Amino acid sequence: MRARIRDFVITRQNWIFSVVGYDLGGEHLQCFLRYIPDAQGDRKSDRGRYRKLDFHDAYEFLRRHRPEYVKDVHAVPREDVKELLRPEEQLPRIAAQNKQVSVIYELLAQHIPRGQIGITGSYLCGLNTATSDLDFVIYGRRHFDNARAAVQAATTDGRLTAITDTLWCRIYEKRRPELSYETFVAHELRKQHRGALDGTYFDILYVRDADELRQLDPRNYERGEKLGYQTITARVTDSRFAFDSPAIYELEHPEISKILSFTHTYAGQAVAGELVEARGVLERTTAETRLVVGTTREARGEWIRSLALG
Repeated sequence: MRARIRDFVITRQNWIFSVVGYDLGGEHLQCFLRYIPDAQGDRKSDRGRYRKLDFHDAYEFLRRHRPEYVKDVHAVPREDVKELLRPEEQLPRIAAQNKQVSVIYELLAQHIPRGQIGITGSYLCGLNTATSDLDFVIYGRRHFDNARAAVQAATTDGRLTAITDTLWCRIYEKRRPELSYETFVAHELRKQHRGALDGTYFDILYVRDADELRQLDPRNYERGEKLGYQTITARVTDSRFAFDSPAIYELEHPEISKILSFTHTYAGQAVAGELVEARGVLERTTAETRLVVGTTREARGEWIRSLALG
């Protein structure tokens, strides 16, 4: 069993976790607890009723019931996993049951092989509600770029609907970034990884394909010595994996080799050749010194912004 980010796992306790780190072959999977069984829960699936946990509640729940799971994220032992939900395997079934999912799936499939498209989030585990957003997964950067272009073209010609100011405000309030509303929206519009259909908002999310997985650098996942907060200005030299998790920005800088962002807010935030301003925690490993953004869930006091966009 090899997991990728955006997969979900279900444990022997019927707890449902999202996978938040690539599987590097260790004894644990890097995950985050999303749903727990609850007879009074407001989410219902074939598995029964569930309750969704927010960030802090998830940590508190595991500290009480499985403290050994609590690391920087949630470390789930492989032996505790009874089911792995893969986005690309579940999407055809979900699309057959949901018209909006089907419409977007068919649009993307005109440009991308169906096996490289998936769906994650609450839809993947069958716990979506009438107001749930859609999170599509695209495997491979080339396919991801094609998906972004397809969404942009379909929005322009009216097959999809443009994201309204009201919806942008909702996204901004959800993310609560350390950027002004205008600067946040300027960056998001350029990313072209969001769309809407009949009032339902959706994301397209990048995950490495098989070839790109072979390019994984384990050093990006090593824990380093934390040296405190720092604000830097540097030029991005490589942004191939800027939409990955963590997002990776290689830098031209006398001391700091790269920025790693562990919050989706700052994925795809800059392209190669641009100057960025970034604030995060300086971290030193045996191989390098880097700046880490998204060291907490809220990423308070941390940001990345392209100086080309304000």
